[in-house]
Amino acid sequence: MRIIILLLCVFLGVLTDPYSLLLPPGFPTPYIPENNQLTHSRVELGKKLFFDQMMSRDSSLSCSTCHLPQLAFTDGRKKSIGIKGQQVSRNAPTLTNVAYLPYLLLDGLNPSLEAQVKVPIHEHNEFDFHILLIAERMKQDSLYVALSKQAYNTEPNPKVIAYSIAAYQRTLISGNSAYDQFKNGNKTALNASQKRGMNLFFDELYCASCHGGFNFTDSRLTNNGLYADYPDKGRARLTKKKEDEAIFKVPTLRNIGFTAPYMHDGSFQDLEQVLDHYSSGAKGHFNQDSIIKPFDLSQNQRHDLIAFLHALNDSTFVKSH
Repeated sequence: MRIIILLLCVFLGVLTDPYSLLLPPGFPTPYIPENNQLTHSRVELGKKLFFDQMMSRDSSLSCSTCHLPQLAFTDGRKKSIGIKGQQVSRNAPTLTNVAYLPYLLLDGLNPSLEAQVKVPIHEHNEFDFHILLIAERMKQDSLYVALSKQAYNTEPNPKVIAYSIAAYQRTLISGNSAYDQFKNGNKTALNASQKRGMNLFFDELYCASCHGGFNFTDSRLTNNGLYADYPDKGRARLTKKKEDEAIFKVPTLRNIGFTAPYMHDGSFQDLEQVLDHYSSGAKGHFNQDSIIKPFDLSQNQRHDLIAFLHALNDSTFVKSH
């Protein structure tokens, strides 16, 4: 039924209007490239592609295979599984508020959402395909051809694919958690435990030093001391610089209750293990961020802090895509 409605919208020309992001209170307007401003047709085309398994060589995987809406666009695995059961090298990051990220990939090596789209397509252990061949598949589908022409005034091509998926991803805005409701005036949105955890998070511990701001990340590239010797060299895998060894991007904590397991390699199954790591002072890697120091929490304080982290979950977000 949705396809029929979408076809009618396309042929009646009702998807050409600009698409206005519904931003939560306190959220800034994200940067959107001048040559890829949001319209309904671009977002609809990108959404259709995002969930279409023809994006992979054998039509077995889509973007949503590793980025499930109900898990805040993660997949619940330590490391994702690509074509023919091959394991991807890292944990799938959430797409929560991805429009605000200054760079992509866990090590920050990709400069834009448009550029990012091609990475899983061309990776042999992910889609193992080519973006030109996806465009050829699209040309065999009248709806894809119509949407492409309406969105970008051209037939399907690599730019249409990359730009439209990026347009859809920029609509994945999350800002209606219990914490947001509390901050916006609903003083009953957080319970007593969550309020105590909030005080620990912002005032007593160093959590907000890296996970502050409206998106609960400063998007810095740093090392959190997960290992003394990392199997994954992080940003240095391409830069080859010593100062980039085991350097990764600070992730958002929004929707953290939906996105386990944690860390770039999915090595922590739950938030209890994450707290164990940081309270220990981490493993002392030579690039470890100096802000990470040991701390002690009682069992009640641990419970409160984790309760607050769960207050960053936005249930409307995971149900609305």
